[in-house]
Amino acid sequence: MRCYFHLVHDHDEVIDDEGIEVSDFEDAKAQAMMAVTELQRETRGIVEDWSGWELNVVNAEGYLLWSVPLSLALH
Repeated sequence: MRCYFHLVHDHDEVIDDEGIEVSDFEDAKAQAMMAVTELQRETRGIVEDWSGWELNVVNAEGYLLWSVPLSLALH
């Protein structure tokens, strides 16, 4: 299945229009956590910049599959 990883904060969104193919829901969650880890590396752990932001995993139909608050995930 194809999943998309959108960064969301209130009315702001950074939309993933490419997405990636994953084998199942657990794979989608693992890919999301890898993306969060990459964000942490890129921002060098500056959590304050991501306060209030979430990483939303959605399927091709746009249904939310899973969401993780970046302020929690980046600790």
